[in-house]
Amino acid sequence: MSAKLLALGFMAAALASAGCSVHEKNSNGNDDVKIETPFGGMKVKTNDAVVAADVGLAVYPGATVVKKDKDNDAADVDMNFGNFHLRVKAISYRTDDSSEKVTAFYRKELSRYGDVITCKGDVAVGTPTKTSDGLSCADNDKHVHNVPERSDIQLKAGGKGHQHIVAIEKQAAGTKFGLVMLDLPKGEKESN
Repeated sequence: MSAKLLALGFMAAALASAGCSVHEKNSNGNDDVKIETPFGGMKVKTNDAVVAADVGLAVYPGATVVKKDKDNDAADVDMNFGNFHLRVKAISYRTDDSSEKVTAFYRKELSRYGDVITCKGDVAVGTPTKTSDGLSCADNDKHVHNVPERSDIQLKAGGKGHQHIVAIEKQAAGTKFGLVMLDLPKGEKESN
């Protein structure tokens, strides 16, 4: 059992004693956990449960899903407790093509969500430096860390409450990139 499932197991045991239910499904190599409480719940799906279409972006032509050990480097996390709703969908891919080609593809792909900004860390590269919905490179979410773990640049579109992010990492042979869809809790949109 993975460490994340063990931690969720302890939390589930505590919640179960308070009239909650916990469902864990391990099929097709996936680690799926669902916790329901009278106050809300949490669903976590990993591996094959997430595809690029879930993130709202097309897969770069010829790219392959990145495997982390035996599992896909993908997740779908949905937390809903009253007014607090956090949703993260992420998946990583790899291609033999250059990072410039991947960047051009996803700049066009992200444009359907509005302005696209290019970030290197917390700093904008080029223009625009902020989307028309107010998203900037400095708006790195405090709820979600290391999604994706590292990248040379990030392309972002959307607003502070609903974002699409493509993190692009140049490698010795080709490019690794992560696709992320992020919905933040209400009230967190305006402040960071």
